[in-house]
Amino acid sequence: MREMTKEARVRAVFESIARDYDRMNTVISLGRHRAWRRYAMRRMNVQPGWQALDVCCGTCDWAISLAEAVGPHGRVVGLDFSPNMLAVGAEKVRARGLEDRTELVLGNAMNLPFADNTFDCATIGFALRNVPDIRRVLAEMRRVVKPGGMVVSLEVSKPLWKPYRALFFLYVYRILPLLGKVFAGKYDEYRWLPESLTDFPDSVALARIFEDVGLTNVFLKRFCGGAAALHIGYKPKSETGQERTL
Repeated sequence: MREMTKEARVRAVFESIARDYDRMNTVISLGRHRAWRRYAMRRMNVQPGWQALDVCCGTCDWAISLAEAVGPHGRVVGLDFSPNMLAVGAEKVRARGLEDRTELVLGNAMNLPFADNTFDCATIGFALRNVPDIRRVLAEMRRVVKPGGMVVSLEVSKPLWKPYRALFFLYVYRILPLLGKVFAGKYDEYRWLPESLTDFPDSVALARIFEDVGLTNVFLKRFCGGAAALHIGYKPKSETGQERTL
């Protein structure tokens, strides 16, 4: 049998775990993912009236935070390639009464179906490690934000201190799949997280990739000793004279 592509496997995983996704995020991160996203929102300083894009929006937690921040005169688009994840997200958007400013789109992060210079910010939360080509997705996000706009990633990362990294890998490779089996009845699906981290760059390397695709003034914040990381890069207001910061 032909081996599934990464994209096909990731889609199958998230289609399967959509209903358990929010609960398992809380279990896996010990609830810290909410605090990390709140920090990201404070750092972004999203303004009323902004146009925002949440790439790989999943069940829409970040899209909802953005919709609340942009207000009734703003607009948020959430994009994901999993219909089941979008269905859960749509229920949450309706429950918050945010349908008037939130649009959910079935699409692919590798080829964003939006015009250049459309959004004030583009976010991707706990999904960049799942895409087939990190650089291409970040470049696409850069393309669709306005000059001066932000590209933001909040993602699981690899601790830099080797003893802590060893403990972290013990957790994600050995314990995390067992948590998936106990709390969601899905062992194989929750083996994907450690596998997706194997070739994913650490926080310093990811910051350099942000720069490689033409983002400037890259901000990096590590959480829980580097178990997760926030990156914010800016599309230059002018395409000439870009500065490298790292």
